[in-house]
Amino acid sequence: MSAPEQIDRILLTTAVVLIVVAGALLLARIWRGPSMLDRAISLDVCAALIIAGLGAKSAFARDHFYFPIMLVLAFLGFTGSVGIARFIAVRDRPGNAPRPPHPDGTQEGPQ
Repeated sequence: MSAPEQIDRILLTTAVVLIVVAGALLLARIWRGPSMLDRAISLDVCAALIIAGLGAKSAFARDHFYFPIMLVLAFLGFTGSVGIARFIAVRDRPGNAPRPPHPDGTQEGPQ
């Protein structure tokens, strides 16, 4: 094995180790939360880590088979992020905020 091939193997191994560590930290973030937005962002980062892992596998095998799969995963991650952002934007509109209760314990206005 030549010196450039050894360097490639070392760099790819380092990249895979970093992806695995990032995946472990990502699972901790999904588990702990604390908010739903944190979990949604973590799932988007999970898609990016899967794409990075497939890219590392492609580079390691010197095969371009996974490129279309990576493209589809990137598209799904993007559409998922946009969908979550739209859901949160609708949920956080000023008209959708819960009304504060009256001092006597009843709700304001019609329900």
